This record gives sequence, C-alpha cells and structure tokens, in this order.
Amino acid sequence: MPSTKSETVRPPAVAGRFYPADPGLLRRDVQRLIDAAGPVSEPLAAAYIVPHAGYRYSGPVAAQAYARLAAHRGRVKRVVLVGPSHHYPLRGTAAAPYTAWRTPLGEVRAAATNAVGSSRLPHEAEHSLEVQLPFLQVALGDDIEVTPVACGMSQTPDTARIIAALLEEAGEDAVLICSTDLSHYHDLATAQRIDAATAEAIKSLRPREIAPQHACGVFALRGTLAWADATGRRPRQLALATSADAAGSPDRVVGYPAFAIERPGL
Repeated sequence: MPSTKSETVRPPAVAGRFYPADPGLLRRDVQRLIDAAGPVSEPLAAAYIVPHAGYRYSGPVAAQAYARLAAHRGRVKRVVLVGPSHHYPLRGTAAAPYTAWRTPLGEVRAAATNAVGSSRLPHEAEHSLEVQLPFLQVALGDDIEVTPVACGMSQTPDTARIIAALLEEAGEDAVLICSTDLSHYHDLATAQRIDAATAEAIKSLRPREIAPQHACGVFALRGTLAWADATGRRPRQLALATSADAAGSPDRVVGYPAFAIERPGL
C-alpha cells in the first residue's frame, strides 16, 4: 500500500470554539490544566483514553492523561491518535493525508503510515483528534509526530489489528491516544449510571458491552480494548466525570473518561 503522506497542512477547524484561538491564552490554559492534574510520576502507559469536548468541559479529565504523558517528555516521539468521525459517514478507518496539523501553538508533524489508507473527508471538520494536539504540544513539546486515524463503522477485530499495525510501525516508545466521550444528553443521574457501566466494561476489557449510544468513539474504543486484551494490557481508570462537573447543566450532560492502558508487568 502506498504511503498516505502528501504535501498538505491541515488547518485548525475548531480553534476559538473548543479551545482558545489565541496562542498565549491556549498555552496558559493547557498548562494550567496539566499542572492541576500533576505532576504524576509513574511508568509510561501504552495507551490513554481521553475525552474530546471543549476544554472548559472535558479539559480537566483529559489533563489526567496528559499530566502523565508530560512526565515522559523527551521520550515519547510518536503518538497514534484514533477517534470517531462525527461529520462524515465513514466505514472502516482512514488516516489523514497531511504532512502536518496546524494549531495556534504551531505545526505538529504528521507521520506517514502504510497501515491504513487515507482520506481528507473524515478529518477536514473533525474535532475529536484536533483537540488532542494542543495538549500534546504542551505536554510533550514540539519534537513529536502524530498519526491521526479516524475510525468509522467497523468490526472490532479489524480495528484492533489496524491499531496493532499502527503501533508496530510507530516504534517502541510510541503511545496510543483513543479519543471518545461517553453518554450524551441524559440527566446527571442517568448519565452517571450509564457511564459507570461503560467504565466497568472498559476496565474488564469487554468491548462488546459498549453500545454506540454510550460512547461516540465506540469503534475506536472497542478496537483499543480488543488490542489491549490481545497484548496483555489492562485499563486503569484515571477520571470519570460529566459536563455538569465543570460548567454545564445537570439536566443534559455529556460523560468524559480518562484511562491509562498499561504495559504488561505494571
């Protein structure tokens, strides 16, 4: 299969909406979130599950993962990002055919992949992977490469195999970031009940128990859990919250997860 790399830079699609468009304000906000969650000194996990809402809502939960990554700044050089395609009806998986992704903090180099084909369409307006980039830039610095992959409707074993191939291609110190929110627009009590069950399915590596309506990144999430199971890794919950914990109404909330998927022997 030919490389997915082409000579293009993907501009930010949600700067000024999901996170600040001003570089100084963005860096301060992300650093504040990471500082509030850390410092955390623990071994580097193989993967992290993080949310992808606006920073005012899910930023504190996402920061639980990025504070842990920040402790390994200089070691992590490559990040594989998997998440949903909210705006484009995608079947299977699609890498992004860009040489870099631009954020208000600068450009993040994109590493080509031979593990999966590419398409611009799922990535042009998608926020689930974009919102991870400023966190990565602040936590890990500018000397990183990313491989963003959108995961649409797919069979879990197929997605797991693609994740395994992406990580093998990326190298030993690469890290996987799986981007997903949890339940959407229930009252707080209902959301907490649904999300608690989803969290148990994550921790128990039971991807088939996670329904599409209970995680918007369900196909990436299921594949990540199947990959973790096949490689002897276990998820550990870092945080579980809702938009009501930040600034939202308790009448119609969105759930946010943070998990570390740890390497064998930890």
